[in-house]
Amino acid sequence: MSKKKTKTPESEDRSQAILVQIGESTAREMLGTMILIRAFEEKADELYILGLTHGTMHLSIGQEASAVGASYAVRRGEDYLLNHHRGHGHALAWGSEINLMMAEFLGKENGYCRGRGGSMHIADIERNNLGANGIVAGGIPIAPGVGVSIQLRKTDQLCLCLFGDGAANEGAFHESLNLASIWDLPVIYFCENNQYGMSMSVDRAFNIEHISDRACAYNIPGETVDGNDPLAVYDAVSRAAERARAGKGPTLIEALTYRWKGHSKSDPQAYRKRDEVKEWQGKDPIPRFAAVLKSAGMLDDKLVETMREEAQQKVEQALAFAKASPEPDVATIMEGVYA
Repeated sequence: MSKKKTKTPESEDRSQAILVQIGESTAREMLGTMILIRAFEEKADELYILGLTHGTMHLSIGQEASAVGASYAVRRGEDYLLNHHRGHGHALAWGSEINLMMAEFLGKENGYCRGRGGSMHIADIERNNLGANGIVAGGIPIAPGVGVSIQLRKTDQLCLCLFGDGAANEGAFHESLNLASIWDLPVIYFCENNQYGMSMSVDRAFNIEHISDRACAYNIPGETVDGNDPLAVYDAVSRAAERARAGKGPTLIEALTYRWKGHSKSDPQAYRKRDEVKEWQGKDPIPRFAAVLKSAGMLDDKLVETMREEAQQKVEQALAFAKASPEPDVATIMEGVYA
């Protein structure tokens, strides 16, 4: 059966209204965070090549708008975050400390997980970031449990559960959405559709136009947005958050984006063409959002350059901190390790 090729929709008409709503200061901060995520991951890529990190890593370069737009639309540090192996940007957008993240990358004792977790298992429990999960869809079935906890404690918190398109074809996805729907749990299911689950294209893995179409099977709202537009993402997640806090249950949001790098560092990327990658690089969310802010009179080229310089300084300072940090003690190496 033939199927229409998934395309990124144009930015929503509400984007300008959302820009006015969030204000100049927050809009600039969002752009600065996107720039910081890019700088951090480019440095992480370099450190891997130099053999200074442990294990593999999964980079989200090109997906910064999804992480930032979703995170800024909820109460970062108060609400709960569940994310996945491609989660560096999520943690930074959530407000995690870049020094502790870099220390974790280098396997140091004062990293977020005492150097045991590495790139794809960063958690920041103090800020309610319950951790990235190295298992595809591993975080999705945890989300209903978080939702039940919120209901039992009778707070107006919510759980932002992030996952990729590949995870949407795991059984846990359906089980989790079904339970959250039945019990009206305050969960936002946020699918970062970066077009590939490892080497599997979404056009081969799904026979629907949008992953968000699956929401109707559970009688919950579903929406697909331009994942390279942080304002469109912010808008969709904000509305889902309002619904969740009002006791009206979960929402499924699909953000269409693209990963510039391979699935992991061992990926030769033989399954996609260079022209496709170049096309999506032309949709780079950072200069695109910067152009929006410039058009609104909130930004100029000098300030963008200052943001880039500050991001590079933060990354270099974090690297210096990590290099100077202590290695784990062999006597305690088994502490903090979970099966």
